[in-house]
Amino acid sequence: MRTEQPTDRRILIAGTGSGSGKTTAALGIMAALRRRGKAVQGFKCGPDYIDPGYHTAITDRVSRNLDSWMMSPMGVREIYVRGSQGADISVIEGVMGFYDGKDPTSHAGSTAEISQLLECPVVLVVDCSGMGRSAAAIVQGFQRFADDIRIAGVIANRVGSEGHYGIVRAAIEQECGIPALGWLRRDDAVALPERHLGLIPALARGELQPLFERLADLAESGIDLDGLLALAESPPVLAERTIFPQQVPASPPSPQPGALRRPEPGASQTEQSAAPALSLRPPGAEPSHAPRFEPADRASAQRNPLRIAIAKDAAFHFYYPENLELLEAYGAECVYFSPLAGEEVPQDASGLYIGGGFPEEYAPILSRQELPKRSIRDAVLSGMPTLAECGGYMYLTNEIRTRDGGKYPMIGLIPGSTVMKDRLQSFGYREIHGMERNFLFGQGETARGHEFHYSVVEPDEEWPPAYWVKGRKGEHAEGYMSGSLVAGFSHIHFASNPRLAARWLECCREYAQRKSVFY
Repeated sequence: MRTEQPTDRRILIAGTGSGSGKTTAALGIMAALRRRGKAVQGFKCGPDYIDPGYHTAITDRVSRNLDSWMMSPMGVREIYVRGSQGADISVIEGVMGFYDGKDPTSHAGSTAEISQLLECPVVLVVDCSGMGRSAAAIVQGFQRFADDIRIAGVIANRVGSEGHYGIVRAAIEQECGIPALGWLRRDDAVALPERHLGLIPALARGELQPLFERLADLAESGIDLDGLLALAESPPVLAERTIFPQQVPASPPSPQPGALRRPEPGASQTEQSAAPALSLRPPGAEPSHAPRFEPADRASAQRNPLRIAIAKDAAFHFYYPENLELLEAYGAECVYFSPLAGEEVPQDASGLYIGGGFPEEYAPILSRQELPKRSIRDAVLSGMPTLAECGGYMYLTNEIRTRDGGKYPMIGLIPGSTVMKDRLQSFGYREIHGMERNFLFGQGETARGHEFHYSVVEPDEEWPPAYWVKGRKGEHAEGYMSGSLVAGFSHIHFASNPRLAARWLECCREYAQRKSVFY
């Protein structure tokens, strides 16, 4: 008996450039579809942590990054398939301008490349303020720039009136042959918080819910949502397992930062996730280049999972979901604690992960919380394998000096001071090589990630760096390494090299064995 191939609904909301309104449009569409009762999965092109925070708050599903530079083409497809399982529609928000990426002479790392990899219909958001027929010329230029791109519709943003939209719509539909799906009126009341400050605390306090409701209102009144859903109908994405060692379901939604605590006994981060995606190929189709670095005794690892302590609250919340899921796939149980709330590292933990965030915004509180500072110091000095990224790196230094002249004592494991600056200090993709004796990396191995920070760390003495990193401005040593501690500004995406997660857990298992013998 013949069976029909399942379909998939996905749509990519792209912009002509940064500031064109794609985030406003994407959030409004997500909120409006959620209001209709749809299960909406959010994705973000590129490495950004901020926009996925909005997506997750609106959709109640963990938003994921799709990055064609940090991941392989098949890795992008795998993450899409895992993340979209159980959703009625996936809404993918672009990054920068549609064709902007890592390389000015190709689609590499761009939103356009993601649309190609997923064969995804694209809705182009155009800032139409101060123009009419010229909007069609812009859309036509984007259509003709590449042959294998499907721009399926347009949303006109910052439109002054319904009459103004009528002019724009008539021009686009006549000259470009695609539908104008609607418009978003200029609305000064719709303003997202400062991108790099205050997002997570605002979400945790529920302060952005009125904004999300307003965005849903705008989308419902101005955008043809039924037309968008029809355009989103697409063949399923087929993916092979190149990242995860076995069929591990994607994470369910997690509580907002500040509410995260240790799971109930026996529960794991992936326990209540949806069924495996139909379009993910079975184990027999696993390609030869899939990661095969696994614990020596997987059955034992699953019966006796290692506990990895994850610092997660309003100060520390930047983690790629796949990083945590890969730790679980290799036999870990992720347990959470809040340094801001005065919680210590769980005593039964065998590894420690302190991610990025905004510790400078909470420096007075963090400096007063002696219990977590002491427990982290003791854990690292005991030899617990520890990874600290960006904000976590800052937290481990002697102090954080804020822009207003404040000095706040931190953990003091790294002999130097974190100094906040008024201007962005580093931004961009990084190819990352581990220095000798860096426990995450095997000999000759690399991973990929990115940096974004306004701070610098000023050393009190010379120290061994953790990484050798390569970016668009050259190569340099980065971070701090001592014993089982690896720290730096680089945010590593484990999907670029899943062996990092497996190797980390092997080190954690050795630590746990030494600890049990000692005690």
